[in-house]
Amino acid sequence: METRENNGVLAGVERRTLVWLAQRMPARINSDHLTAIGVAGMAMAAAGFWLGAAWPEGLLLVPVGLAVNWFGDSLDGTLARVRNQQRPRYGYYVDHVLDAVGILMLFAGLAASGFMTPIAALAVVAAYYLVSIEVYLATHALGTFRLSFWKLGPTELRIVLAAGAVALLWRPSISVLGRDLLLFDVGGAVAVLGLLLATAVSAAANARALYLEERV
Repeated sequence: METRENNGVLAGVERRTLVWLAQRMPARINSDHLTAIGVAGMAMAAAGFWLGAAWPEGLLLVPVGLAVNWFGDSLDGTLARVRNQQRPRYGYYVDHVLDAVGILMLFAGLAASGFMTPIAALAVVAAYYLVSIEVYLATHALGTFRLSFWKLGPTELRIVLAAGAVALLWRPSISVLGRDLLLFDVGGAVAVLGLLLATAVSAAANARALYLEERV
């Protein structure tokens, strides 16, 4: 079983909160139920972006959906550990397949909304998948599953996305070097650069660690 590493800003508080919630979860609720709730939350967030194009108040569904996604996606594994009902291979596989589907849904909703150009949404999804592949390979090769980079983990990124969705109600575009650009296109460009840099730094460090362990 891999070692989980999360150094996000909110990781400590989040960990204690999740254990508290898991200890109070009704017995009839299991990890699979929570996983399904997480997927539903991501679908709700995607729908919020899509609805926001014609009905701005629909954007308020985005932070709600992301909160629901956090609840289900973050709590399913904690509940299994608290109840000593871990299914390491099943949980790891299903969780990350659904994460990939969830990101695709979210950015498809953004691209369809007009708040982000399709090419920018595609670039973010591609960069996210690239860093995910690197993390999953490192988990297999080194036994450490890294959940955060530079103090930013999934929870912190959900908060940034939620704040961005609310900001769209007032300012869907911003001026950069005298040009009006979509807020989420600018944010997407920053995200792509950050994800590519994280991939490169992590891959270099992991390759070095493996080389030192397996010198010829």
